[in-house]
Amino acid sequence: MKHVSPALVRSVVTLAAGLTLVSASAHAAGVYTRVVPEKSSLAFVSQQMGVSVDGSFTRFAATLDFDPAKPEAGRATLDIELASIDAGGPDANDEVKGKNWFDVKQHPVARFVSGSVKPLGNNRFEVRGQMSIKGKTREVAAPFTLKPDGAGGLLEGSFTLKRLDYGIGTGAWGDTSVVADEVQIRFRLAVAGK
Repeated sequence: MKHVSPALVRSVVTLAAGLTLVSASAHAAGVYTRVVPEKSSLAFVSQQMGVSVDGSFTRFAATLDFDPAKPEAGRATLDIELASIDAGGPDANDEVKGKNWFDVKQHPVARFVSGSVKPLGNNRFEVRGQMSIKGKTREVAAPFTLKPDGAGGLLEGSFTLKRLDYGIGTGAWGDTSVVADEVQIRFRLAVAGK
């Protein structure tokens, strides 16, 4: 019978214990099923005459079913109350709620519905889905990073959409030399398990 060194046995036991802990901690993160709105943010950056204009939406709701171990099965919806826009001040807020912009009386909610999620490696993913604003629907792709934190985590990402594809900023505001067509959407969603 061959002699097995005690150092080798300790190494194998240590490796097995380490793999068990890694597996347990990955499993503990589990499936994310809730977005915590009070710890989340949804912002945008647009360009007006070459100057960056920051804004945000303060009210939104989401459904979520996301397992980082099986991202392809992930599903999400995001409903944004367009009247909750903060475009930098009362006058700007009133303007963008109007008919030429979001027309919040006729179209109070923008909605994103995921269609697929694919892994990109290193806790990075890409979600593709349908974004509907003002009765117009377009496909968008949004890369994001998952930062696990105990039983919860943080999904952070951004994507660009073209406002004119959705009829946002029509009339005199349709001139892209005044307000750029491309708008960057930035999301930071605090997520938790059941």
